[in-house]
Amino acid sequence: MSTPSLPPAPPLPYTPDYPLRTARLDLRPVTEGDFAAIHAYQRLPEVCRYLYWGPLDEEGSRASVAAKTARTTLRESGDLLQLAVVVRETGTLIGDVTFVLTSREHRQGGIGYVFDPAHTGRGYATEACRALLELAFEQLRLHRVQAELDGRNTASARLLERLGMRREGQLRENEFLDGEWSDEVIYAMLAREWHAQQGDQGVSPPRSVRP
Repeated sequence: MSTPSLPPAPPLPYTPDYPLRTARLDLRPVTEGDFAAIHAYQRLPEVCRYLYWGPLDEEGSRASVAAKTARTTLRESGDLLQLAVVVRETGTLIGDVTFVLTSREHRQGGIGYVFDPAHTGRGYATEACRALLELAFEQLRLHRVQAELDGRNTASARLLERLGMRREGQLRENEFLDGEWSDEVIYAMLAREWHAQQGDQGVSPPRSVRP
């Protein structure tokens, strides 16, 4: 199915103009030097409770960081961008975010995020994830972006709702996590919903790439 209402997508391979910048944050490629900051939250049971991995020991985090450092360019469907989220004023790494180009043909993408609980409550996660949506809809010209989460993760659901994403579905007991069956909840946003949201706010969206 064609999408004539969308402008042409940029050619692949595609590398964003790093860092992706918001009012307070820089989203940049992960480096080996980020190991200590990333391991500090990857080792926490409360951070990994609703995720498919962890908690990670030092060896696990080193492997995770090494994988993230290579995920900076989109070359084909299924490729990831995994970026460190840094508070520009202090240089503090507070988490990392993921963007996946799910399908180039159907203009689909997905987002994910993990943040250090020491820095929650300040709107950083919402700001960083909004930059991913801007990348998806403004730069990559995608039609739809999706996020999946454990149905017990109410904090993550609230984050997605703050972004304006819609709860589209709930898959009952389709995952076995933490020794019990849990539901998977799906949130999504369409390009026209993103653009309507920006118009409704009456302000320009934060720039996620350099001019």
